[in-house]
Amino acid sequence: MTKPEKSSELFDRDAVQKTATPYMSEENKTTDKQPTDEELIERFQKGDLYAFDLIVKRYKDQLLNFIYRFVGNQEEAEDIVQETFLRVYRKRKAYKRIAKFSTWIYTIAGNLARTELRRRKRRKLFSVTDMGFEDRDYEISDEGYNPESEVDGLIQEEIIQREIENLSPKFREVIILRDVQELSYEEISKIIKVPIGTVKSRVNRGRLKLQSRLKHLMKKQ
Repeated sequence: MTKPEKSSELFDRDAVQKTATPYMSEENKTTDKQPTDEELIERFQKGDLYAFDLIVKRYKDQLLNFIYRFVGNQEEAEDIVQETFLRVYRKRKAYKRIAKFSTWIYTIAGNLARTELRRRKRRKLFSVTDMGFEDRDYEISDEGYNPESEVDGLIQEEIIQREIENLSPKFREVIILRDVQELSYEEISKIIKVPIGTVKSRVNRGRLKLQSRLKHLMKKQ
């Protein structure tokens, strides 16, 4: 049984969320009443292709943000997002309203991202050069350490992204889902198929690991 743990909001959660801004959806800015995700998928199941277009528009940015942070490569993230929507299109009849649509689509995306990570591990068995530093889009360049204040924010975002990427997959996934995507513990539990207590424990431990790794960054603020 997982021990209840104290909340560990000990690192700068706002700093983590800042790195999500390139992929934040514009739809959230509207205040007009919009059809729910569940209404859209039901319309799509009945043959309404425009409803599918709305689903894509609603989820493409947040899924790209989620998957990019998981796999650390934008091109691969874009491919996984495309494959996610392809599976939603093909398996639309498999969705049942007993689950939230967001849980269903994040489960599909998360499974595809984990599959990609497993492929990477297999590739490493054949060649250690496949994942060289030159291939990692988030790697901080020498110019990143420019002391000018206008680049400080960019440096910090890159450091945070690198440290998230360096977490083990089980901690990285829950940190992204909770602190970047801001999903509830209950929804995360359904997406990764572990008890809520385990989710909370992993979030707390992941935050503590980030806090420890980012101490040098926090001291500069």
